[in-house]
Amino acid sequence: MGIFKAYDIRGIVPSQLDTDTAQRIGIALGELLGQGPVVVTRDMRDSSPGMSQALIAGITQAGVDVIDCGMGATPMNYFANVHLKGEASVSITASHNPGQYNGFKISLRDAKPMSYETGIDKIEARVAELAAGAAPRAVERPGTVTQADVFTPFLDHNLAVLSEATPPFKMAIDGGNGIAGHFLPALFERLPQFDPIAMYWEPDGNFPNHEANPLDLETLRDLQAKVKEVGCDFGIAFDGDADRCAFVDEHGQIIPSDLLTALIAEEVLRRHPGATILYDLRSSRVVPEVVEAAGGKAIRCRVGHAYIKAQMRQDGATFAGELSGHYYFADNFTTDSGLYAMLYVLSLLGRSDAPISARIAPLRKYAQSGEINFRVGDPDAVLANLEKRYAEAKTDHLDGLTLTFEWGWANIRKSNTEPLLRLNVETFDKGLIDEKLAEIRGAIEAGG
Repeated sequence: MGIFKAYDIRGIVPSQLDTDTAQRIGIALGELLGQGPVVVTRDMRDSSPGMSQALIAGITQAGVDVIDCGMGATPMNYFANVHLKGEASVSITASHNPGQYNGFKISLRDAKPMSYETGIDKIEARVAELAAGAAPRAVERPGTVTQADVFTPFLDHNLAVLSEATPPFKMAIDGGNGIAGHFLPALFERLPQFDPIAMYWEPDGNFPNHEANPLDLETLRDLQAKVKEVGCDFGIAFDGDADRCAFVDEHGQIIPSDLLTALIAEEVLRRHPGATILYDLRSSRVVPEVVEAAGGKAIRCRVGHAYIKAQMRQDGATFAGELSGHYYFADNFTTDSGLYAMLYVLSLLGRSDAPISARIAPLRKYAQSGEINFRVGDPDAVLANLEKRYAEAKTDHLDGLTLTFEWGWANIRKSNTEPLLRLNVETFDKGLIDEKLAEIRGAIEAGG
């Protein structure tokens, strides 16, 4: 798979993605849009300033104006898109990927994501033409570049989540040397009741301590140890571009992302009674149970931020949670933000004397496998064979193949970003998880 992916453009610098390619991407984006402005932010990677300069040169070469907001998290890019009334925005980042990667997350007006089907495919085709020697379209005038500082209004917008007084929790926050360290000091200057233990807040695109990827449980080890060592109420970790976060409880135990979805959903429904909540189909069935018990409407959705954001708008959803640690809020422009999610959790915990582990404990009802990857020769054939093998199961194809049994469910889907099949299994009786996982794993490895 090349650099043009399902949800963004991403590759190794400079072997897959160099400044010439970045400039061509800018030209292609500018030609596709036809008008601006395009809001641009960048993360802390060593290659990001050069990538930003090249991208902006391409966009303006296509006759489209640019507003350069400098360094900032992907959630700040979404905010700036709406705040500055951009025709589109680009966050220059490779998220949680190692330091040698970089890329572009593109959003259209109102922070609507551009996916492969809604524009990245056209950019890919035009970049190939330009690389083969095609001339950029003639324009009457090149675009202009203006600078804008949206940092303070971005913080204002986020801090509005904390509508009530919040007690002074003791917490450790691992920035992973990602872009979260760009806003965390200023954020907590405005929240003097907190004195967070800062871990790896210095933005460093080489990620000298660990990858900024909370999905990789190894990267949470330092946070878990610090929480236990210091006696924190909980710990929080951000990914590289701060659109995701993960929590550990006061015992250093990792809180599964879907259980955090259920917890946040309760707070969302307190503020928005009867709201519609989306949850990705890999999530525990405890999520819809919690949503419905709190008076909300729960709807399953497929995996991937572009799909989730589109379905939120379609269904009028107030909140959505994804197993990858992305949390989406309608009042945050229907976008995902680790910061916004963190502040929601601080707010809900502030109204209870119970520790976070006690809030999560009732949600640990069922047993889950976690996501397991398989490399197979023909993923489609394996999925078809599995559906035949398990003819007695209730099936659906919302995203891959979901098999629902009396004992639980299994979802097997193709990765959008890698040549893999991904398996998730949940059993309602915790004692059955090993048996059922082994059975379905064996079926996949046997070709379905």
